[in-house]
Amino acid sequence: MQVSKWGNSLAIRLPAAVVEVLGLKEGDDIEVRVAGAQALDIRPGSARDAEVLARLRAYRGALPKDFKFDRLEANERGE
Repeated sequence: MQVSKWGNSLAIRLPAAVVEVLGLKEGDDIEVRVAGAQALDIRPGSARDAEVLARLRAYRGALPKDFKFDRLEANERGE
């Protein structure tokens, strides 16, 4: 994703795969939280957590080749 100038603010465009997984459409509210020094947690504002989780579980997108999940690091970010 690329950060762009939008008026006096900065904006990002969500990739189509993310929009599809989260079931977003134009005009939807979303909730964005900082989930770490270089991570964001993006959630639909109107969808229940269970619905989002079900969509993410159904998503079969490819992870980057260098992707490595570190459970301890993920837990530290959540605190």
